[in-house]
Amino acid sequence: MIRGALLIALAALLWATTGIVAKFLFTGTELQATTLAFLRLAVALPFFWLLMRREQRHLRNANADAPGSSLRQLNLKSLAPLAALGLFQAIYQGSYLLAVDLTGAGIATLIALCLPPVLVAILAAPLLGEKPGLLTIMALITAVIGTAMLVLSDMDTSGTLRLAGILMALLAALVYTGFTLTSRYSSTGTPVFTTAFICFFTAALILLPVVGLSGGFAGLEELALRHWLMVAFIGIVPTCIGYVSFFAGMKTTPATLSSIIVTLEPLFVALLAWIFLEEVLGPIGITGALILTAAVVVASRYGGKSPAAPKSDTETSI
Repeated sequence: MIRGALLIALAALLWATTGIVAKFLFTGTELQATTLAFLRLAVALPFFWLLMRREQRHLRNANADAPGSSLRQLNLKSLAPLAALGLFQAIYQGSYLLAVDLTGAGIATLIALCLPPVLVAILAAPLLGEKPGLLTIMALITAVIGTAMLVLSDMDTSGTLRLAGILMALLAALVYTGFTLTSRYSSTGTPVFTTAFICFFTAALILLPVVGLSGGFAGLEELALRHWLMVAFIGIVPTCIGYVSFFAGMKTTPATLSSIIVTLEPLFVALLAWIFLEEVLGPIGITGALILTAAVVVASRYGGKSPAAPKSDTETSI
C-alpha cells in the first residue's frame, strides 16, 4: 500500500506542474488559455489511444463479457455520460488555465481543486436521498471561509481584486464538481483508459472550433522551441504520466486514502508557485489554504457516500 500511496502522491506532484508551466507560457507568449487546453489534449490523445488499444486487447484475451467493457459494446446510452465528461473536461481545461492566466497558479488551483470535493459531498447527499451530515455542512462553511481568505490574500499581494480570474477559478470548481458527480453516478462500467480516451477526444473536438473561431491558432508559428517543449511537457508529464501513476497507485490504495492524498496537489502548486513564480500567499492566504485543505480532507473522509454509488476510477484531477 505504501508504493501505491507514493504513486498517487507522485501523480499529485506531476499534476501540480500544469499550472506552473502554463503560467510561464502565458507570461512569455501570446498563447491563449483555450489554445493551450486544446494542445494539451492533442498531445495526450495518441498516448491514451495506445493505452486504450492495449486495454481492449487485454479484455478480448480475457473474454470479458461485462456490459460496456469492450469498445464494440458501447452504445448511445453508455456513450452519453462519456460525452458529458468530455464536455466538462473541455470547459474545465479552458476555465482553469484562463484562471491561471488572469490570477496566479497557486490561488487558481487552490480554488479550482479544493472546493469541488466539498461541493460533491454536499450535492451527493440529495442525489442519494440522504441529508448531508453535520461534518459535511461544517466542511462547506469552512471551505467558503478558506476561499474568502485566499481572495483577501490575493488582493493584498497583487494590490487589486482580480475578479475575472477568481470567477474563472470558481467556474472551474463548479465544472469539476459536475465532472465528478457524472463520473460517480453515471458510471457505465467502461474501462479506465477507454473512458479517458473518449473523454479527452470529445473535449478536443469541442475545443477545436472554439479555438479556431477565436483566432487561437494565430501566432503559433512564432512560438520558440522552448515554448513547444513546455506544451509537450504539459501534454505528456502531468497528463499522461500523471494519470498512469494515479491508476497504478489506485490498484493497491483504498479510495478514501487516495482521495486525501490527491489533496496534496493544490499545496504542491502553491509551493511550486512560490519557488518558481515568486507567488506569495501571505499569512492570510496560507491560513486560508490550510483551512481549505482541512475542509477537503473532512469532505473526502466523511462526505456522504453510498455503497450503491461506488467511486469511479475517473474521479481524478482533470
